[in-house]
Amino acid sequence: MKPTRNLILVLGDQLDLESPLIKNMDPSMDQIWMAEVEEESVHVWSHKQKIVLFLSAMRHFRDVLLKRGLPLLYTELNEGADSFSLCLRDTLKEYQAEFVTVLRPGSWRVLEVIESVCKEFSVTLKVCEDDHFFTSPKDFKIFAETRKAIRMEYFYRGLRKQYDILMEEGKPIGGLWNFDKENRKAFSKKGPDSPYHGHRHEPDSITKEGIALVEKYFPNHPGSLYSFYWAVTREQALTDLTNFVEYRLPSFGTHQDAMWKDEPWLFHSLLSSSLNLKLLGAKEVVKAAEQAYYVKGIPLSAVEGFIRQILGWREYVRGVYWTYMPEYLEKNALAASAELPEFYWTGETEYECLKQSIGQTLKYGYAHHIQRLMVTGLYALLLGVDPKAIHKWYLGIYIDAVEWVELPNVTGMSQFADGGLMASKPYVATGKYIQRMSNYCESCPKNPEKRLGPDACPFTNLYWDFLIRHEDALKKNQRMQLQLRNLNRLSEEDRLAIKKQARTFKEAGNQKVKTYG
Repeated sequence: MKPTRNLILVLGDQLDLESPLIKNMDPSMDQIWMAEVEEESVHVWSHKQKIVLFLSAMRHFRDVLLKRGLPLLYTELNEGADSFSLCLRDTLKEYQAEFVTVLRPGSWRVLEVIESVCKEFSVTLKVCEDDHFFTSPKDFKIFAETRKAIRMEYFYRGLRKQYDILMEEGKPIGGLWNFDKENRKAFSKKGPDSPYHGHRHEPDSITKEGIALVEKYFPNHPGSLYSFYWAVTREQALTDLTNFVEYRLPSFGTHQDAMWKDEPWLFHSLLSSSLNLKLLGAKEVVKAAEQAYYVKGIPLSAVEGFIRQILGWREYVRGVYWTYMPEYLEKNALAASAELPEFYWTGETEYECLKQSIGQTLKYGYAHHIQRLMVTGLYALLLGVDPKAIHKWYLGIYIDAVEWVELPNVTGMSQFADGGLMASKPYVATGKYIQRMSNYCESCPKNPEKRLGPDACPFTNLYWDFLIRHEDALKKNQRMQLQLRNLNRLSEEDRLAIKKQARTFKEAGNQKVKTYG
């Protein structure tokens, strides 16, 4: 056996050269360990572009470490064990490590695997907090223990004060903590003024190797590799940050909830995958946006809206994840049990909003937050899909999905499966919301105004069916009273007709995906 003081695990979503584990290592006594394993791509049926992103980013990071002369044990996909645990076991058999050190992983499952293997080999495990974030799980737990309701807004306000972000003499600049009401506007009939046609990082030789590996080892996985433009290095991620602040941040706030046919990017940052891989630091991204307000005069509503997503929502969902796992994974407050419709994996549906949102997801591994919350997520909620099934889809299909951020967003915010821990009410709406926020309905054979008939909109019909099914439970929710009063105006005959129509939508969507692993 080869003696090693400290085996430093660097996971695929921890590609930060400023990591305290790397900065404080002793190259004469410590080893960095990285591994590409098949298990991480099949644990959920992952999008091809997501697999390429991780492979390419990890290999680029590997090369930087080697250029710096740091000792590195790196296992490639085609030469290692099938699972993370087997690969780590093989290393611990060969290297007599005194310690195994890792930053807190992005999923409970991976942390459990590391703990189990270290225990098996009687190796001391040190789990360190990730200073990439503004807060730690311990910080959030303290916040949660002192409040009856753990709403994001108050967590966000506390962080604004703590880090003095967009603050002046202890008060929020502009007199408001958030400008959410100004950030919900749809586009005019002309559409977006200057739509952004995507980031363009052409694949280099390393990325091309990753693409070839994915086509070889994961040919039946969802998604297309026809175009791959995501940042896989820190330099590329910094370019994306600069371009966003310069060209799209000024219009981001106003139209962050808007959708438009065949326009997947619009004014969104496209930085979430780089943030979640740690190619970018959350603090530097927030600082860049804040400076854009002070130096370039970018509208406060745009800057605050963007910072709220990073400083507020991102930190908040991570706190929820680590505070309430592993029980959170099993939450199903609405007792939903339907299968995920097959078209979520193919995009083959006549419903234009779903075709657009899922189609671009399969093509790029990306959809913005309203497409996720109020199109794909809303339809699954209204249909009554098992929250675990839709969780696995989001985790596998999106380029930026790491479980700590994806699970609370889906289970809590999108599916209301946690019973209101995160959201104060279910985010349910008829097709009229999609009509108001997009031009999808113009080319759809279904009419968002109609809940019954051959051209009834599934969102509109299933919205009323959802209220009927959960009426007793929703009576306890003060924020649902207006919707329930509208429901009470329906006759028994109307209710029966809605339920009958809903069955046709549910039967059409109740198809198991036979190829799902």
